[in-house]
Amino acid sequence: MRFVDLINKKKQGGNLTRDEIHFIVEGYTAGTIPDYQMSALLMAICFKGMDKREIADLTLAYVNSGDQIDLAEIEGIKVDKHSTGGVGDKVSLIIIPLVASAGVHVAKMSGRGLGHTGGTIDKLESIDGFKTELTRDEFIHNVNTYKMAIAGQSANLTPADKKIYALRDVTATVDSVPLIAASVMSKKIASGADAVVLDVKVGSGAFMKSLAEAKELAETMVEIGKSLNRKTIAIVTDMSQPLGREVGNANEVKEVIEVLEGRGAPDLTIVSLTIAAHMAVLGGAYPDFDKAYTALELVIKTGKAVEKLKQLVKIQGGNPDVIENPEKLPQAKYHFEVKATESGYVTAINAEAVGVSAMLLGAGRKKKDDQIAHAAGLTMVKKIGDKVNKGDTICILHTDMENCEEAENMVKSAYYFSDNEPQPINYIYEVIQ
Repeated sequence: MRFVDLINKKKQGGNLTRDEIHFIVEGYTAGTIPDYQMSALLMAICFKGMDKREIADLTLAYVNSGDQIDLAEIEGIKVDKHSTGGVGDKVSLIIIPLVASAGVHVAKMSGRGLGHTGGTIDKLESIDGFKTELTRDEFIHNVNTYKMAIAGQSANLTPADKKIYALRDVTATVDSVPLIAASVMSKKIASGADAVVLDVKVGSGAFMKSLAEAKELAETMVEIGKSLNRKTIAIVTDMSQPLGREVGNANEVKEVIEVLEGRGAPDLTIVSLTIAAHMAVLGGAYPDFDKAYTALELVIKTGKAVEKLKQLVKIQGGNPDVIENPEKLPQAKYHFEVKATESGYVTAINAEAVGVSAMLLGAGRKKKDDQIAHAAGLTMVKKIGDKVNKGDTICILHTDMENCEEAENMVKSAYYFSDNEPQPINYIYEVIQ
């Protein structure tokens, strides 16, 4: 089998066989296929696409390239969740205790962030002592005993995807639905969950900028899940502005507490409850979405959800006092208020620009080995639909740096104003199952 023939086959619009896909993935992972040939194939895939069977085969080849986590010792249905990423996305930290409160086993594998802010693991490490590296026995014990556990992903989970993604990142071949779908789903399949709820973001702070693109990706990933015998639901949610009011790490943990205490921002609360309700249905706790949503709202109102968060922190070695006393989380030295440059309604916010601002303040990583400042970030005082007067505070920057002029200017440029009040935002666009 000559690799150049496979490049040509895909260039001509042909479909790669299962054996050919495994040959490609195994060869590139082992180093027998050079970057320049793999780059050519990836570009051909970007232009010609892949059919459903090819995408499923590519996903499975990624899964088989490394470790697979066996969760058979965990009782009942194991439910996981994945987000395609966004600004201010702390939903995972909300749904773990919320869904576990309903008696569903939540076995969550999460990663670190590279870009705007930290990933879920980085956010949790804002809590003093919180342990994100669990042994297999610890992970299984926690899920069986407390219905929940969260841990960093194994270094050898889908290594083929990691290597190919790094190449995609420098060859302008990231924006391919088949390649994105296989990358996301391979991690979920290898993580061992029985059911997966996918949060597909759309808007200025998401990878998919249009609803049509987001829907195509969501449908593709659901098809992959079903073809590999995983119960899979995708929810297309809004990311036209940062989710909630906090962007960073420690301050996002603080906002998680607020949501679970019933004091959360409407967009973050609704998105989190929607995802959690679908997870609870897949986990067998409720017969339908409406009953699950209503029951989980009650879990928040009664205080059971925030108590479950406190339990999660305690069983993973963290200081549970931070849940009742969020001021014990890392605090930034400086807080700079960003003022509105004009009056009117906030009609749009460039969420990606806000995310980059957070990174400039120290909340994210430019390079993989950069250290995160857990206290850094920003608070969105004004969001889309809010009325502001010139000089009002629209955002507060939190940082240990004395000068953050670049971040401040970027935040100012992210806000757009109009004399006319904008239409309300749809937080949930579509559910695909």
